[in-house]
Amino acid sequence: MRMSQLVGRRFKEKPAEAVIASHAFLVRGGYIRQLSNGIFSLLPPGLRIARKIERVIRDEMNRINGQEVLMPIVQTKELWEESGRYDSIDDTLVRFKDRYNRDMVLAMTHEEAVLHLFRNEVSSYRDLPFMVFQIQTKFRDEPRPRGGLIRVREFTMKDAYSFHRTQADLEQYYQECLKSYLRIFSISGVPEVVVVKSDTGIMGGEIAHEFILLSDVGEDTIAVCEGCGMHSNTDITDARVSPVKETPLPMEKVHTPGCKTIEELSVFLKVPADHMAKVVFYDVDAAGLPVMAVIRGDIEINETKLARIIGIVPTLASEERAASCGAVPGYASIVGLDPDKCRIIVDRSIGESDNLVCGANEVNHHFRNFNLSRDCSGIMTVDIGRAREGDLCAACGGRIAIKKGIEVGNIFQLGTKYTARMGMRYQDENGQECTPIMGCYGIGVGRLVSSVLEAHHDENGPIWPISIAPWQVHINALKMSNPEVARAANELYNSLQDNGIEVLFDDRNESPGIQFADADLLGVPFRLVIGEKHIRDEELEWKTRDKSESGMIKINDAVAFIRQRIGMALNRVEAAADRIIMQD
Repeated sequence: MRMSQLVGRRFKEKPAEAVIASHAFLVRGGYIRQLSNGIFSLLPPGLRIARKIERVIRDEMNRINGQEVLMPIVQTKELWEESGRYDSIDDTLVRFKDRYNRDMVLAMTHEEAVLHLFRNEVSSYRDLPFMVFQIQTKFRDEPRPRGGLIRVREFTMKDAYSFHRTQADLEQYYQECLKSYLRIFSISGVPEVVVVKSDTGIMGGEIAHEFILLSDVGEDTIAVCEGCGMHSNTDITDARVSPVKETPLPMEKVHTPGCKTIEELSVFLKVPADHMAKVVFYDVDAAGLPVMAVIRGDIEINETKLARIIGIVPTLASEERAASCGAVPGYASIVGLDPDKCRIIVDRSIGESDNLVCGANEVNHHFRNFNLSRDCSGIMTVDIGRAREGDLCAACGGRIAIKKGIEVGNIFQLGTKYTARMGMRYQDENGQECTPIMGCYGIGVGRLVSSVLEAHHDENGPIWPISIAPWQVHINALKMSNPEVARAANELYNSLQDNGIEVLFDDRNESPGIQFADADLLGVPFRLVIGEKHIRDEELEWKTRDKSESGMIKINDAVAFIRQRIGMALNRVEAAADRIIMQD
C-alpha cells in the first residue's frame, strides 16, 4: 500500500473525547471514526488489524476442533422468551418491531440462536460432543460507552458454544478452551493477560472465568492475593475483614439528633465507621419482598453478590418503601423488626464484630453495643461485602491487592440452563432421553485491538506486535522528488511485495518530520529509511518501532534481511505462546 493512496487522515492533536491512550491513537492514526455514541467505523489500518486478530482466533478455534457457523443478529422475541431472558435483561437488549409488526431483538449474544440451530440437528449421543463458533456482529445498547473500542454498543465478537454429555467432559473441554485463549492473547501481543474467576452475570451457569489485561484504564476491579496468587473479580471475591472483637457490653439507646448517615453518626458519637452497622434498603427480591441489607459501616455492599442471593438485580428502595417494612429510614435496624415484612440479609462482618452502633428504628435514636448473636439470635449471615485493598484472602489469609483491568475474553460453564429450558434433547445408549450440558466462550475483537494498543504504545503512537500489525514493514522514502531516491524506493517496495511481505510505502514528497510522525502513529514493527545519502552509500537505515534495534544495511541485502527479521519475530511469538501453555 502506498501512503499517497491510503484513505484516512492522521492528526497531531489528541481528540477531546479521548480519555485513554488507545482511543486517542486509534483516532489520530486513522484507524477508527465515530459514527454515533459507541458505534465506530474501521478505516483500512484498523480493519487490517481486526482481520489479523480474527485469523489468530479462527486458527486457535480450529486447533481445538471448533466448527465455524454464522447465525443471525436479528432474532425473534419468542426465542428469547424461551430462554427467559427477554424480560430479565434490561434495555441493553434492543427490542423492536419489524414491518409485519412482529417483536424482534438485536442479539447481544447468541445462546438462544445456537440452541435453535442445533436442537433439531442433535438427536443421539453419537452427535456429542462438539463445539461451534462464529465471528459476528453484536449490539448491546450500553448506557455508558467509553474508551473508543473498549466499551461500545455495536461490536464484533467471537462466540463459541460447546455441547457435552457429562460435566466431566465439559470441564475437560473448558480447560482446553482456557489454554487456547491464553495462546490467542499471547499471539495477539498481550501475554500478560491473567485468568480471573468471575460472576456468571446474565449468562448464567455456576462457573466462569474472565481474561483480564491489568491496566489502570480498565473498568473491571480485580482482587489479587499476595500470598497464594489468587485472581478474582471483586464481584465474587471471598475476602475477610478484620473483626472488631471486644467484650460484649449491654445494649443501650442513645440520642443522636439529625444523624442519619454513617459520617454524621461517626462525628457525633466519636465512633469509627467499622464500629457501626449500616442498613441499605432495596425494592424487592425475586419473591416480591422488600430487602434490608445490613453490613458494617466501613464496607460497601457488592450488589452482584446480593443479586445472587435475592434472585434479582437489586434496585435501591424509596424511603416510603423502606418504611413499609416497619423500619425508620435513617435510623433503621433489624432489632425488633418483623422478618415477615421484609427479606433481611446480614453480612458476616456484622456477626463477626462486637459492640456495634446500629439504628433503633426511632427518629433521632441509635443503639450502642449491638451484638448480633445476642440481640437478634437465629439470623444467618452471608457474604455481601466488596473486597478492599488490604483485606484477607479467605483461602490462605494473605493480603489482597486491588487492581484495575480490561476484560478481553470470558468463558462460562452454562450447564443445562439453556438446553433444558429450550428443549434440546438426545437419546443415550439405552434409549433414554437426556439433556446436553453446555459451555460458551467469547472474545471481543475490537476490544482486543484497543487492549493491545493500551499495552503497547509510547508517547508517539502504537507499537503493534508483528502478529497483528497492519503491515510488517514501513518504507520512508525521503526526497521522493529525487529520481534516484524514487527509483530505489519503488524497486525496494516491489521486491518486498514480490517476496510476500506486507509493506506500507510512504511515497509522498513530505518532510522527514511528517513522515516519521505518521510512521509512529501507524506503528509498523519494521521501518526502512532511504534517502539521498543512502543512495550515494548504497545502503539504507533500518529500525524497529519499539526502538530496541537499528542499523545500516546494503540496499541489495534489504529484502533478505527483512524476511529473516520478520521470520525471527514470528517464531518468537509462537514460542512465547507455547511456553505459556507449558507453564500452565
